[in-house]
This record gives sequence, C-alpha cells and structure tokens, in this order.
Amino acid sequence: MIKLEKRPQPSKAWTYLTPLLAVALTMIVGGALFAWLGKDPLVAIKTIFWEPLFSEFAFYYRPQLLVKGAPLVLIAIGLSLGFRAGIWNIGAEGQYIMGAIVGAGVGLAFYPMESFIIFPLMVIAGALGGWFWAMIPALLKVRFGTNEILVSLMLVYVAEQLLASVSLGLLRNPEGMGFPGSRNLRDYASAYNGDLIANTGMHWGVVTALIAVIFAYVLLNRHMLGFHIRLTGEAPRAAKFAGVNPTRLILICLGASGALAGVAGLFEVSGPAGQISIDFNVGYGFTAIIVAFLGRLHPVGILLAGALMALTYIGGEIAQSKLGLPAAAIQLFQGMLLFFLLTVDVLTNFRIRLAKREVA
Repeated sequence: MIKLEKRPQPSKAWTYLTPLLAVALTMIVGGALFAWLGKDPLVAIKTIFWEPLFSEFAFYYRPQLLVKGAPLVLIAIGLSLGFRAGIWNIGAEGQYIMGAIVGAGVGLAFYPMESFIIFPLMVIAGALGGWFWAMIPALLKVRFGTNEILVSLMLVYVAEQLLASVSLGLLRNPEGMGFPGSRNLRDYASAYNGDLIANTGMHWGVVTALIAVIFAYVLLNRHMLGFHIRLTGEAPRAAKFAGVNPTRLILICLGASGALAGVAGLFEVSGPAGQISIDFNVGYGFTAIIVAFLGRLHPVGILLAGALMALTYIGGEIAQSKLGLPAAAIQLFQGMLLFFLLTVDVLTNFRIRLAKREVA
C-alpha cells in the first residue's frame, strides 16, 4: 500500500527537481494528447520546443521570445511577492488591462504632439492604472476582511468590459471609419515602444523585466521587507510575534503586483499590440501564475520559466499553422505545466512509503 509520510522539513532537492519533472511529464502526456489528435507526438514536441530556436526561420522567432516573455516575467515577479507572503492576487489580467487602458489614454490625450516626455508619462500612468485596480481588493481585504482571490478575479471581468467600452467609445480612433479600437500607437513616435536595437525584440518592456528580476532578488534576499514577506509566508505566527504589520504587507504586495502588471500592459499596448482593442488581452495575467509557480517564486527561476512559457507560445503558434493543431490543445498543453507542478510538488513536503496492508 502506498502511503504519504510528511517530511520533517521540505526537501531542497525536490524543490528544484519538481519543475523539471513537471516539464517532463507535460511533454509525455502532451505527446499522448497530440497522438490522440492524429499528430506525430515527437514531431509536435520538436515543433514547439526546437523550431523557434534552431529552424531556418529562427532569426524571426527568437526576437519574439523577448516580446512574449517580457510581460510574463514582469507580471509573475509582482505576483510572486504576494504569493510568498500568502497574499493571492489572481486578478493580474485585469490590472494588466487597466494599465494598458490608462497608459494608452495618456499617450492618446497628447496626440499629435511630439515630445520625449510622453512615453515616460505613459509608463507612470500604466503603473498607476494597474496599482489602482489592485488596491480595490487590497483595501477591501484590510478594511472588511474580504477574500482577495475572489475580488481580484471578479475585477478581471469588470476590466474586460471597460476595455470593450473604451474600444468602442472613449479611445476609439476618430479616423477609424467607425471600427472599434484606438489609434495605432506605432504611428505615433512619441508613444511607440519600439525595438531599442532593430530586429532584436529588445524594447523597454524587456529592460524593465530584467530590472524587476534584479530588484526582486535584492529585495527578497537583502532587505528587511523581503525578510518580512518570506517570514509571513513560511511562518505566519512567527511573523506576528516579530511585529510584521499584515495590513502594510497586503497593501505593498498587492500594490506592487498591480503596478508591474499595469506596466506590462502599457509596454504591450504601446509596442507589440499597438492599439487598444476589444481583444487586446491574451491571457498573460493568468499565464503568469503558471510562470510564477514554475519558477518556484524565485526571481531567477521566474526569468527562466518566462522564457520557457514564451517558447511554448511561439512554438504553439508554429504547430497550429504547420501541423494543424487546434489552439485549445496548445492551451491545454500549457495548463498541464501548472497541473503537474502542483501534483509533483507534494513530494517536496511528503515522501512516498510502501507499507504492508494491515490484516484485520
């Protein structure tokens, strides 16, 4: 009989092995899924993980790794701070949308004026938009004790309705022949987040994501606030006796995650997406949850996990066009990463024992 036995303390070895095991299991089960859909599983897996990096068209796909990975890393870094402290912000998608709306709105308010100050103002506005949206569940939690999971998640749907509203109304392009969507920011030099080095995908969002990784690492390992975050998540009672202010921690963690998600939305709408539209959001806020946990809530791990998830995005698009795989199958493949990570993560705190069945 198989029995789970609690470990005296979490296994450090399994802490680092479980993400690798989760990726391996995802490939195995994902391959079985592709075979069930009538596709060669080895070809499908190779297409997803190999072709974006080493195929004849890799020169085009590689820059896209930065474009896709930057918002995932930015959002996941913010989420990881709260997750480490036991504060569960599940509504980063809404904060991402609000950052894009507010940031793009500021840029479009100055159209057609040309000035170097416009884009920095958009970045600040995007951060404030995401921060404000995250403060709603934060203040409701500290004031009324509401559940931040439910409130932040429900606000995603409110943000989506606001996105549809401004696409059809407030931010709609007056020269767009009545079609929904704002002006294309790619045509507005002062508001455009283009490549810093041509054809590399390296825009300001990528730079900010790298800075966020470094900042989060220093914060968690070299600053008292980072110690309070880790202590609250690992030993809440000890944190209480140590004088950690839970209200302050909730406001800081949710505010930081909202601001980073908002900035990610701004960089996306002013660069790769180009405009506010009804279908602007593509689920980065939800995918970033997978990235955060796959990276073990560690800044460097999140950077690597973001690159891996970006690879599945690009490889998945190639597999859809080249092999005819449905988009739902690719999304399921990505979701398997989190499922298997949570499943095998049990081995971090428990060990498997084979026990003899007791005879009555």
